[in-house]
Amino acid sequence: MTNQPYMDKSGPMSGRDIIGEVTESIQKFIIDGWMHYSSELAPPRIEEDLKYEPMDRNEQVIYVYMYRLAANPNLQNQKRWRQAPVFMKDDPSSGNVYYHRPPVLIDLFYLMMVHSRFRSQAERLLGWLMLRLNEATHLIYRPRMFILPDGRKVDSLGSIYDPNISLDQEGLIVEKVSLALVDDLTVGDATNLFSLHEAPYRPFLTYRARIALDGPLVQSEGGTEITMPRAGRMGPPSVPEGRRRNGRFTSTKPNQGRPNRQAKVGPSSNNLKRDFDPDNNSS
Repeated sequence: MTNQPYMDKSGPMSGRDIIGEVTESIQKFIIDGWMHYSSELAPPRIEEDLKYEPMDRNEQVIYVYMYRLAANPNLQNQKRWRQAPVFMKDDPSSGNVYYHRPPVLIDLFYLMMVHSRFRSQAERLLGWLMLRLNEATHLIYRPRMFILPDGRKVDSLGSIYDPNISLDQEGLIVEKVSLALVDDLTVGDATNLFSLHEAPYRPFLTYRARIALDGPLVQSEGGTEITMPRAGRMGPPSVPEGRRRNGRFTSTKPNQGRPNRQAKVGPSSNNLKRDFDPDNNSS
């Protein structure tokens, strides 16, 4: 396979909507949790404008604001084309192989705040929000979607994409997005952020969601074959004269100026043992 596949066979980007879907999932998760918490009280208003203040003093507001995106430093991939995990079992043209670049791994950081008529009510709402978001272990839990060059949306098994299918199928790749409570903003950073938005200071929480953005798939007829020689046995690295094992230069030769570990210090031993007679009591 060449370094640049045929770009005319490239499809649309598969993960183009995942960032917005995560934000919408957080908002829906909060509202669904409120219906189980209290069906009598009106659900809080979900707002993204930090300077919004309700006209009705009895209205409760939960602010969900994504303020930062950052690359995941723990998982870094080379931007080399590799075979995509899409296997078209039910497709007549199952001999086609699809390639893509590794997904872009991103951390999304969200700012959560609450507003109520009284401070005590806001603190109660903030406590409920923390417990509710702590249950968001499966914020998004669905089959991973791939868009073929012809525009079809399929899963890793090659079937038409359906987010409600059973996830116990063998070979099915699942996409999972969860939230984690993190300490990302200091009080000074938050104050600058509120001042930038002309919003009053409120107690806040910061959450992190990790996602993977998939790019376009490239169709390749028949795939490719890569032949690599068998890996040989690796011996211990040799240390050049005048250097240490870590590669740094030294002014002395190895072991020069150091005592030899095998050298014996002091007089040589003759292996003599004292003659002792147990019948003789004289000392």
